[in-house]
Amino acid sequence: MSKGIQSIFSSVPPTYELINHILTFGLDILWRRRAAHLAATDGGTLWLDICSGTGEMAVCLQRLTTENTKVIAADFSLPMLSKMIEKSEKDTIIFTMADASSLPFHDNSFDLVTISFATRNINVNIDTLHRCLQEFHRILKPGGRFVNLETSQPPIKLIKWISHTYVRLFVKPIGYLISGSKAPYAYLSRTIRSFYDADELADIICQAGFKEVTFRRMLLGAAAIHRAVK
Repeated sequence: MSKGIQSIFSSVPPTYELINHILTFGLDILWRRRAAHLAATDGGTLWLDICSGTGEMAVCLQRLTTENTKVIAADFSLPMLSKMIEKSEKDTIIFTMADASSLPFHDNSFDLVTISFATRNINVNIDTLHRCLQEFHRILKPGGRFVNLETSQPPIKLIKWISHTYVRLFVKPIGYLISGSKAPYAYLSRTIRSFYDADELADIICQAGFKEVTFRRMLLGAAAIHRAVK
């Protein structure tokens, strides 16, 4: 993965969650919970949250486990992992450093792989995105699930214009005001507006080898949860 992206995300952990909650009016919390419930539905004993950041999704998953289920949270940023480890659930989540494009896990190991609000970051280019998705596919057991929560493009032009205008006007200034860092939120503003819509991302996930790819749009399409099966 890009060293530039790693550097960007090494500078924001102290205020990362707060800014996300403010910018989404707290909806990102609800979306993670919804994605976690969808992901946990079919059970399993080994779950991986990749690009876990400060661990919000991993915590949501952990709260839905049975006593036989282990949750691993992986990220390539040590500062993000350090912030994650501060959470109260740290004793029940396994933490590891890992790059999404080259995961240190055996083939057919996991029942579930999740990623939330990080697919834009592994989309350095389409080849890198394909490689990461193929890695997720590789480490899943046959029948294992992949659940992806990400910003998306509203299908209605007016709604898309309103969404992009909000992102362009507020993401960078609010992010900078609270964090003191310009680059991460300039990057966030740019990637939100340029990322794939839900149908395009579904096709890309299929191309990585997944089957039964479905998605659910939220907030009129400003975000989407994709689910796929190996």
